[in-house]
Amino acid sequence: MSPTDVALVLGTRPEIVKLAGVARLLGPRARIVWTGQHWDPTLTTSFFEQYGLPRPDHLLTGIGGEPRGRQLGLMVSALSDHFAARRPAAVVVQGDTNSAAAGALAAHCAGVPVVHVEAGLRSFDRAMPEEANRRLIAPVADLHCAPTATAAAYLLREGIEPQRVVVTGNTVVEATLETLPPEGRVRRILAEHGVVPDGYVLATVHRPENTDDPARLTRILDQLAALALPVLLPLHPRTAAALGRLRLDHTATALRRIPPLDHATFLALARHSRLLVSDSGGVQEECTVLKRPLIVVRNSTERPEAVAAGFARLARPGPELATALREVLADETLPARLARTPSPYGTGDASTTIVTALRARYLTPAPTLLPA
Repeated sequence: MSPTDVALVLGTRPEIVKLAGVARLLGPRARIVWTGQHWDPTLTTSFFEQYGLPRPDHLLTGIGGEPRGRQLGLMVSALSDHFAARRPAAVVVQGDTNSAAAGALAAHCAGVPVVHVEAGLRSFDRAMPEEANRRLIAPVADLHCAPTATAAAYLLREGIEPQRVVVTGNTVVEATLETLPPEGRVRRILAEHGVVPDGYVLATVHRPENTDDPARLTRILDQLAALALPVLLPLHPRTAAALGRLRLDHTATALRRIPPLDHATFLALARHSRLLVSDSGGVQEECTVLKRPLIVVRNSTERPEAVAAGFARLARPGPELATALREVLADETLPARLARTPSPYGTGDASTTIVTALRARYLTPAPTLLPA
């Protein structure tokens, strides 16, 4: 018999968020495979529950916390065994994580079609592990679901056949709109954190380029702490570990350090922040839906659309970040401009477009049950 389901390989919080809509639309034809790349329950378990997803059909063990090379090897081996035992009609991977790279490679080796959601992003920064993962997935993917025309153009420039590329929009749009709490709940969340609309900064820092460099992390924290507005700083486990390991706890005392947030609470706080400061890829997309300005604290970005639309500004720690903080906070016309600027990532139908393409290419119609 031909395979009748699609395996969705997930291993991190963003993958849960961005593939939940696809999984729900596929219904019983979605097989959720959890790699365990994110092993902290505050970043995973609550997210499955929040998005109404069932427990994974298959779970990998011994992955979280391993070095990148070993993590990739363990995942490829375990996923290869799983796909050999239960061959799916296709394997869906999302973004640029180690889980996505391993899922794509294992599926390709098993002769199973690979569908890459959020395909074609490029930072052109070889130092980024995510860039390596994206470029590893591209040659083995059979269907590239590009979120924007820019991403599609990058793929075509690299020699990907046009018939394998579909511009779908980004699933982050519907995920953000569906998850943002009602305004009454949003206001209660702000009150619980002691802030008022447009009267605070929300910051997240978790990428190795920032957390593993003591001088760089110190500059970021010092420049945030110098702001006149209160700064909420949800601590990613990697950032919390870096503060202790690098003995930088004293540099964050002027910031309001809080535990990691569930997605709905983060969006509620982001929605009414005066400014977002982050090195996250997903926040670069979410800010275009929430209509909030963002300073991207990184060397490069794979999401130039958010910058071109005026939502995001790239700034390295140091003088660049200081200038960006000062100028963005002083621009009183910015909120009105962003409020009327459409998101470059679509209007909220990406999951439907992706599932339509999946069904057309890889899933035979469900059998019709005849009356007894």
